[in-house]
Amino acid sequence: MTDPISFEVPWARTDKFDPPAIFDELREQRPLARMRYPDGHVGWIVSSYELVREVLSDPRFSHSCEVGHFPVTHQGQVIPTHPLIPGMFIHMDPPEHTRYRRLLTGEFTVRRTNRLTPHVEAVAAEQIEVMRAHGAPADLVKTFAQPLVLRVLAELVGLPYEERDRYLNAVILLHDAEADPAEAAAAYAEAGAFFDEVVERRRRQPREDLISTLVADPELTGEEVRNIITLLLFAGYETTESALAVGVFALLHHPEQLALLRAEPQRLDATIEELLRYLTVNQYHTYRTALEDLKLHGELIRKGDTVTVSLPAANRDPAKFPCPAKLDIDRETSGHVAFGFGIHQCLGQNLARVELRTGLSALLTAFPELSLAIPADEVPLRLQGSVFAVQHLPVRW
Repeated sequence: MTDPISFEVPWARTDKFDPPAIFDELREQRPLARMRYPDGHVGWIVSSYELVREVLSDPRFSHSCEVGHFPVTHQGQVIPTHPLIPGMFIHMDPPEHTRYRRLLTGEFTVRRTNRLTPHVEAVAAEQIEVMRAHGAPADLVKTFAQPLVLRVLAELVGLPYEERDRYLNAVILLHDAEADPAEAAAAYAEAGAFFDEVVERRRRQPREDLISTLVADPELTGEEVRNIITLLLFAGYETTESALAVGVFALLHHPEQLALLRAEPQRLDATIEELLRYLTVNQYHTYRTALEDLKLHGELIRKGDTVTVSLPAANRDPAKFPCPAKLDIDRETSGHVAFGFGIHQCLGQNLARVELRTGLSALLTAFPELSLAIPADEVPLRLQGSVFAVQHLPVRW
């Protein structure tokens, strides 16, 4: 088979935790396959572990918005190429990408993020009490996962949690495949205006937060600071809260793995890594554009071709992870690509691990009898959109 597959096919997830079955076929027969995007553009999709890492680490593939053919939004609209947006370094190549990322790397090291553990533990304890006050059944997404992640991230960045109504809606709409584009654009503009306001507050009264650090840099403009804030929030919130909520769901759905973790809490770090691999909530919208004609897996990739890589497919590649469809907290997970790979690998992954580790530990300690309050098949999932998520997770204890 050499005909291009439709863009919609690899994202038609139907199971609670598994990527679409077509990835197994593609990985075996066409790990680099032609794919037709909604605007008619024919590019490629990569589904094997080795090829995903190769594409994401090859400087001949660009992530720049100046050259990229980003063929679809959640609503199916074409995103035209456009000039670099100051501070929005996720869509830049070196040296611009390097300059911005270097400003932030020190804030997200393992040592720096581990120092946040006592604070994250305190926030988790407060949200546990919110759950208790609510009583069972409670929606773990609304009462625990979302507020935990947002409170921690907002404080680190310097965004007032108590004013979240002025920016959170934009994040939610961005990841909602069914959101109205005009409503999402209005919310985005409102959030940007609020970020500008916070930047000015920090100019007048600096605090110990990331915004104050950025504002103090004489080489950064207000626009750059605002866009860096936007990127950190939009990339770091929904992915982590979804990973936490879906991770709890996966453990509750696999009681033998949950029992093993409860019996041996020292397995927690390994459990987090296996959940990251098994779930890979960052399910699509990972694109690169060829900067020149090149050969990949025996195929000629033309300059300007779009190459989509599937992180969920790579993390289910049996050549790297034996019996990949099985959740196994004893598994060797080193090298998984849940956070991407290469120079654009998730900047906040160490913070995400602290939040996941602390949040899951707090839940399992506080609620020894934690269980689903509805049948697993009735848990509402968000299968479309850039982030795989549970919409609600009713639990009892």
